[in-house]
Amino acid sequence: GRMGAGIAQVLAVAGYEVVVVEATEQAASQARERIAAGLARAKDHGALDTDPAEVLARVTLSADFSQLAGDTVLVIEAVPEVLTAKLEVLGRVEPLVMGSCIIATNTSSLPVSQLATVLESPERFVGMHFFNPVPPSLLVEIVVAEHTSPSTLDRAVKWVRELGKSEIVVKDSPGFATSRLGVLLGLEAIRMLEEGVADAEAIDKAMELGYRHPMGPLRSTDLVGLDVRLAIAKYLSEALGERFNPPQLLVDKVLKGELGRKTGKGFYTWG
Repeated sequence: GRMGAGIAQVLAVAGYEVVVVEATEQAASQARERIAAGLARAKDHGALDTDPAEVLARVTLSADFSQLAGDTVLVIEAVPEVLTAKLEVLGRVEPLVMGSCIIATNTSSLPVSQLATVLESPERFVGMHFFNPVPPSLLVEIVVAEHTSPSTLDRAVKWVRELGKSEIVVKDSPGFATSRLGVLLGLEAIRMLEEGVADAEAIDKAMELGYRHPMGPLRSTDLVGLDVRLAIAKYLSEALGERFNPPQLLVDKVLKGELGRKTGKGFYTWG
């Protein structure tokens, strides 16, 4: 997916050999195209000094989990926010990698301690929540699970800094810090649109110009994916209460397949 491709891109740009494991060979081919396009954009915008082809050569793409075996030092799981899918992937990864390898999850909301229950060595497991789009985003939210060891945390912080990003360290709680705040703002913006308070552009501009947010909450929701935001809202509603109940407008748009940028339409129309 986009998140996995973005994470692979920043690791490769930083000089590391990267293996991307996708569900199918077709998905692996699509991931290569995403990474290549991301590198080309970075070069065009002056954010990449080296040849994109040289960076892409450091990335191996496959549908074979055994590609992770050997001297892998960091694995970042970035599959969709479905608990069973993440547990399956993590369970398949751990036996393949050496004992010193950090295993991280890019989940934006699921309990990291619950994901760790499938592992034999939960002390090497940590949350590393990147933000979309990954290359220009400056923040990584590091989530400390119940059994995360201090050395694993220290190494996760070093990885974040080596990628030229900044970290915040939070404890494992529903929505962590970023999703809890970001989703709440996004849901209120959707309610305002639903109630006719203002149009999407005005609501976003209120936060961009009035509060100096780089992107308004509705455009951000389109970028993240309305389906992803709905799934997180449902989870947070169950965990934290009705203030996270998803607005009917969000539910309706997801049912219609209007998921944001990835489908061409959400709260905005995307070219």
